[in-house]
Amino acid sequence: MFTKISFLLITLIVLSLIGCSKQSDKNNPNFVFIILDDMKQEEFNFLPRGKGKNLTPNIDKLAMDGTIFLNQYVASPVCTPSRYNCLTGRFAGRAGNQSFKNSIKKNRQNVVQWNTSIIPSDITVAEVLRDAGYKTGFVGKNHVIEVKNWQQLAYDSDLSSEENRLILEKNDRKVRQAIQNSGFDYTASIYHRNPEAIGAKELSVHNMDWIAQGAVDFIDTLDEENPFFLYFAATLTHGPNEAERSWNANPLATPNGMLKNKLAVMPDRSTIPERLKNAGLENQNKENLLWLDDAIGAVINKLEEKGLDDNTYIFFFNDHGQDAKGTIYQGGILNPSIIWKKGGLKSGNESLVKISNIDFAPTILDLADVYYKPAMFDGKSFGHVLNGSTEPVHDELYFEMGYTRAIIKGEYKYLALRYPEYAEKWSYDKRKDILDAFNKRRAKRNQIIVNPNDPMKPFSHIMLLPGGGAAEFESTGKLPGYYDSDQLYNIKNDHEELTNLADDPNHKDKLLELKSIMSEYINTFPGGFPLDSNN
Repeated sequence: MFTKISFLLITLIVLSLIGCSKQSDKNNPNFVFIILDDMKQEEFNFLPRGKGKNLTPNIDKLAMDGTIFLNQYVASPVCTPSRYNCLTGRFAGRAGNQSFKNSIKKNRQNVVQWNTSIIPSDITVAEVLRDAGYKTGFVGKNHVIEVKNWQQLAYDSDLSSEENRLILEKNDRKVRQAIQNSGFDYTASIYHRNPEAIGAKELSVHNMDWIAQGAVDFIDTLDEENPFFLYFAATLTHGPNEAERSWNANPLATPNGMLKNKLAVMPDRSTIPERLKNAGLENQNKENLLWLDDAIGAVINKLEEKGLDDNTYIFFFNDHGQDAKGTIYQGGILNPSIIWKKGGLKSGNESLVKISNIDFAPTILDLADVYYKPAMFDGKSFGHVLNGSTEPVHDELYFEMGYTRAIIKGEYKYLALRYPEYAEKWSYDKRKDILDAFNKRRAKRNQIIVNPNDPMKPFSHIMLLPGGGAAEFESTGKLPGYYDSDQLYNIKNDHEELTNLADDPNHKDKLLELKSIMSEYINTFPGGFPLDSNN
C-alpha cells in the first residue's frame, strides 16, 4: 500500500537528488586565480614590448599553452578596486563599506580610490563556490577585504618586544577571519597591505617564498574528489623593489614576524643571479621577475605532483596597466591576461574579444557549472569565448577612477573629469596643509615624495592632492587633454589618446551618444557623478 510515509520518503529522496545536482563533484574544474601587482608590459615575454627581455619560463608556458586576452580591460586601475572587481564581479563604485560611504558624503559624488573594501554583505565568487561544494583558499596580498581594528606597527618598532609580538598575532587572526568571512575556507601567508605599509621596517619586505608555501600547503590538502578555488595574490612587482627589501631580503621576514627556519618551496634565492647570468640577463634588474616566476612554478609543480593539473583552469591577471596607473586612459585600463587549461582552449592562443575584470566571477561560475543569478554581477560570462566564439561580451565598457568616468563603445572613448566644487575653491594655505601632511606621512616611512613644496600644482585624476601621489605620478598631467573636463578619443586611430575630439563639431553626435550611455550607468550608483561640466 502506498502510504503517506512512502510518499514522504520518495519526496525526501527526490529533494536530496535535486540538492546534490546543485553541488560540485569531482568532475567540476578547479581554479587557480593568479593576480600580480603593478607589472609593466615590458616585463611580459608574451607582449611585444617584453619579448625576450625576461627569464620567466613558467609564465611563458602559461602564455604559450593558454589564451592571451589582448583586449582585457580593468574597470578601476589601482590595487583595491581592481581586486574588488575580480572577487565580486561588480563595479567598485557599488562598495558598501563605511569609509566609501563617508567619501561619497564628503565629496557629494561617487569617488573610487583605495577606499572600496569588501565587507561581509558583499558576495564573492569564493563564497558562491564554497556554498556549491568547492574548497576555497586565499594566499598573499589582501588590500581589499576590510579588516577592522588592524593595528599598524611603527616603522622603527622593536620586534623583540612582547607587546609588538602580540599585536602581530592579533592582526593575523583578524585578517584571516575577515577573509574567511568573505568565502574562503583556507587562509595563509597574508599581506594585509603592500609590504612597505605593513609596519615595522624589518618586516616591510616581500617574501614570495612564504606566499608560495601557503599555496602549496593548500594544494597538499586537496584530492580529486573535491574541486577547489585558489586565489594567489603576489605582492610583486609593486615596490619596494630594491634587492635588500625584495628578492635578497631576509628570507625569514614575514608580516607576522620572523620565521624560525628558511623555506625550501622554491629554488633558492641565491641561484637567481647565476640563472639570469646564464640567460644573458645579468645587471638588468630582472631578479624579482624570476623570483615571482619561481613562485608560480611552485604552484604549477604542486598541481602536477598531485595530479590536479588535468582539470584546472589557471587565470593569470595583472591588477591593472602600469603605463597610466590611477587613470582610465588606455595605459591604465588595457591590461592583457591569460587563461590556461592543459591541452589548450578552443579560443586559441590569442583573443581580441573585449572583456573586463568584472567578468571573471561569472565566467568562473559558468565554467564550474554552478548556478547564479546574473543580476548578482555587473560582469558577464565570457565562457562562450573560451569555447571558440568571437561574439562580443559587452556592447560597451564602463570605467570609474577617482574623479573620472569613461565609456568605451566601438572605436571611441568618452572620459569625464569632475572635481568637487569645494576642492577647486581651496585656498593656498589649505592646499599647503594637505600636501605637507601627506608628505610628512610618507617621509616617516622613507617613501618617495613626488611634490615636496608646490601646493598650487593641479590635482591628479584620483586624488585631491596637489601634483598627485606617488602611485599615479608617472601619468599625472602627461597627456595633452589630461585636465579637460570632457574628452573624446578614437582609440583605434589614436591609441595614445593625444587628440581630444570633444570640441570637434564633426564628433558632436558621438560625444552626446557616449555621454548619454554614461549617464545611464551613473544613475545606478550611490552618490552620483556630475556629468554637467559646470557642476
